[in-house]
Amino acid sequence: MEGEQDLYLGELEMKPPKNAPETDSKAKEITRDGAKEGRQEVSQEELKNAYQSATEDPEKLRKMIPDTIVNMVESTDRLVPQSRRPLLKAIFDKAYPVLATVMCIAIIALLLVTVSWMPPFGSADNPTSNEVAQRYIEQGLEETGAVNIVSGMILDYRAFDTLGESNVLFIATIAVMILMRLDSKEEKEQLSAEEAAYTHENTLEPEHDAILRSVAFLLVPMLLIFGMYIILCGHLGPGGGFSGGAVIGASLILYANAYGFQKMEKLFTAKTYKAISFCALGFYALAKSYSFFTGANELESIISAGTPGRILSAGLILPLNICVGLVVACTMYSFYVLFRKGGY
Repeated sequence: MEGEQDLYLGELEMKPPKNAPETDSKAKEITRDGAKEGRQEVSQEELKNAYQSATEDPEKLRKMIPDTIVNMVESTDRLVPQSRRPLLKAIFDKAYPVLATVMCIAIIALLLVTVSWMPPFGSADNPTSNEVAQRYIEQGLEETGAVNIVSGMILDYRAFDTLGESNVLFIATIAVMILMRLDSKEEKEQLSAEEAAYTHENTLEPEHDAILRSVAFLLVPMLLIFGMYIILCGHLGPGGGFSGGAVIGASLILYANAYGFQKMEKLFTAKTYKAISFCALGFYALAKSYSFFTGANELESIISAGTPGRILSAGLILPLNICVGLVVACTMYSFYVLFRKGGY
């Protein structure tokens, strides 16, 4: 074996000597057609001889490399001249840890300076001691109509922030769906037998468990009703869209574990998730845009706060709680499906 310096790695790459003996026709045939056939049994000696024969002839070696790898290397060769590659790699290897360290130090310094500007704990200038919290407590019931001050705060005074949180859940689910979804039907047909067996639906269906199904049969309806109660009464007492949506999402996951994805897909699919999330977030944005517009221009809103304590009160807080609950429930179940089998 002879060694040559690799231009990319900067290390010695071992290659067969140039005066290596030629191999027989059988080894050449294995070199040319072995990767394509992939079904004939070949000994290590035959593979070694075939490799040595192919490395002597660049054309034979080219046949053993997939076209995608060759195209990728050729495109890289056109972008970066061969003479500059070792220099660029050496500069990158030395500059990367230095730049990473400088950036970390800069972020730490920025955070420390920001903390040093904060007022002391208990100071009158502390943001927690300003008039905002006092307004929430004293005038929250009159202005929002919500008995639950927390719901009135996050869905009325700070509704824009809650809209951003709901959009974060939606975007996170879409990102996970892009990264973890299964391939298309055409690509599935090209999978190997082992991959096809692993991704088959039957391997993901639970075994028939009488105890689990009996418990799920009793608990799932109760969890759904309890989750709806938490959402609908979020402006009257503890609860709201986030907590109620989590309960509903847990009930959907329990049903899928007990009865399987095939039955669950009759009720909930990817199209269902997209439609529910789009409608909920769209209504949320339109409803609060109207509130923002009227509030910023000091216009009287046509949406009344209602009588505090009643189910149909608190203005837009009740429908917004429903929207948030739907998004949270769908997101929880979607994450479970994506991490469990890669898609609906």
